[in-house]
Amino acid sequence: MAANFNEIMDNFGFLEDWEDRYRYLIELGKDLPPLSEAEMTEDHRVKGCASQVWVITEIDRSGVEPILTFRGQSDAHIVKGLVALTLALFSGRTPREILSIDALDLFRRIGLSEHLTPQRSNGVRSMVDRIRRDAMTTTSA
Repeated sequence: MAANFNEIMDNFGFLEDWEDRYRYLIELGKDLPPLSEAEMTEDHRVKGCASQVWVITEIDRSGVEPILTFRGQSDAHIVKGLVALTLALFSGRTPREILSIDALDLFRRIGLSEHLTPQRSNGVRSMVDRIRRDAMTTTSA
């Protein structure tokens, strides 16, 4: 991924206008590596999103603790950016780290919550819930 979450947060801080922030989100989405048609299955689809969103969880068990990496895609430009933002926050972390992150609070702090439609906010919540569920499943496996 082109930018890590801290870089994204810093960049959001520099952009005062929400139109610029939306453009930045769209650019983040454009940087997502594409998923193949075979990966865009019902199993990978995030339920609760108005747009089509797919998230793939990959687990590296080579270390002391498993590390989860996420890949994703959407059929809508701004939602793709929200996917990129969410994946940047959670990817490359242990299940314990993922479960300790209050993503919705972080998104509130950058003003994202107040500038998203209720449908998009629900979609972000569904994506975060899905990632947290995958982390919980990994800890119990």
